[in-house]
Amino acid sequence: MPSSTAPPPATAPPTPGAKGSANVIVVILAFSGIVTALMQTLVIPLLVQLPVLLDTTAANASWVVTATLLAAAVAMPTTSRLGDMFGKRRIIFVNLGLLIAGSLVCALSDSVLPMIAGRALQGFGMGLIPLGIGVMRDVMPPERVASSMALMSASLGIGGALGLPAAALVAQNFDWHVLFHASAALAALALVLIARYVPESPVRSPGRFDFAGSIGIGIGLVCLLLALSKGADWGWSSGSTLGLFAAGVLVLLAWGWYELRTPDPLVDLRTTAKPQVLFTNLAALVIGFAMYSMSLIAPQLLQLPRETGYGLGQTMLAAGLAMAPGGLMMMLFSPLSAVITKSRGPKTSLILGSVVIAAGYALGLVMMDEVWQVIVFSCVVTSGIAIAYAAMPTLIMSAVPVSETASANGLNSLMRSIGTSTAGAAIGVVLANSTLTFGGVEVPSLTGFRTGFAIACGAALLAALIAAFIPGARLRGAAPEADAAPDGDEEGEAGEDLAGTATRTAG
Repeated sequence: MPSSTAPPPATAPPTPGAKGSANVIVVILAFSGIVTALMQTLVIPLLVQLPVLLDTTAANASWVVTATLLAAAVAMPTTSRLGDMFGKRRIIFVNLGLLIAGSLVCALSDSVLPMIAGRALQGFGMGLIPLGIGVMRDVMPPERVASSMALMSASLGIGGALGLPAAALVAQNFDWHVLFHASAALAALALVLIARYVPESPVRSPGRFDFAGSIGIGIGLVCLLLALSKGADWGWSSGSTLGLFAAGVLVLLAWGWYELRTPDPLVDLRTTAKPQVLFTNLAALVIGFAMYSMSLIAPQLLQLPRETGYGLGQTMLAAGLAMAPGGLMMMLFSPLSAVITKSRGPKTSLILGSVVIAAGYALGLVMMDEVWQVIVFSCVVTSGIAIAYAAMPTLIMSAVPVSETASANGLNSLMRSIGTSTAGAAIGVVLANSTLTFGGVEVPSLTGFRTGFAIACGAALLAALIAAFIPGARLRGAAPEADAAPDGDEEGEAGEDLAGTATRTAG
């Protein structure tokens, strides 16, 4: 197990005043999280055009999305552990530096190989979000911790939602390279603001970095996610797909065996096996699935011609703008989740968010005839996502030592990413197997869309059921002492807030 050594003695942890006010820190870190999350959907409006733009095949062009996904999966647990060891703010600079480098590579590319390399570098920026959550726990005033972490956690979904209309606007009116010049500029701005206003966390988890564990989880995740993302193209029964699935499972089993026996593991599996952490991570996976289903289905429904009988005939830009209110709803509802968490506990917030997501998809089954109806049910879905996502850091942090905050949230973010990857594969199969021919081209049918919504609705209800098994009826955002996190129904009752833990540890 990794060392849970407390930070060096001090009279109190640093206050936001050492760099900037609490409000400034929250805004800057949330902005930075949104910038990195934009990379999820940055090229989705360009997918149809990419083979022509990059002079390649559609199969090769799809790696422009896959590369980002795989890099993010590897980055989250690795950079989170490095942040716990060497300083979260310091590793955030590395994340943003890689994002800037990747954006510049893409901005200067006109062929597929450098574009894939640049998109992979952009994916490493995703490790910023769990690190930002950890910084907030460590340096924010106690009364601001829950709401701050809620917004930071929700930034993963906010960035994805806002990325669609922003990318569509640029792609339809400017040269596509502008997307990457803009992402480099935004990441550079985030880096400067963090350097100027955000303090470093004093909390460290000393020990040696687990290089073998990092390589092992990277290989295992790449095998699994590659099989999920490319299975539809290669064939689910092909040797490549089945071989990758088998290799991924075997590598991850060997990785788990190794992690349980090394003194300084990349991921403390004993901590993640606690019911509160385990069930929260399982719920994160399923909610990630439900979240990405909206991004896959709604834009296609909006853009298909009205002549199909169910398409809404919108342009790429109009479809993107129709999805934008969902991102705004996430910004509005993440603070509400903090209020619910404070009064009823994060478990209640997670269950409520999951039920709201399911209700949104249920509305989608019967509200598909007009653009405004799509906007309404997408806003309901994204509101639920905001509530659910915002509750997860409090559940995680009330069960892990303070020295493992970034690592634990990195694993939680990874589970969300695995959920989105699974959604891409599963919903893609559903839509590909329920089509009709329009204008000589096969397009998803109305039945396919409804089946996709029904699956996403079921996934959200499954998340609510999983969340119901999280121990403790009222977790008030509290955290146990750094080295003595209790198990069972009493978890979360050790104090009034997460930042209080940092104060007691430092004292």
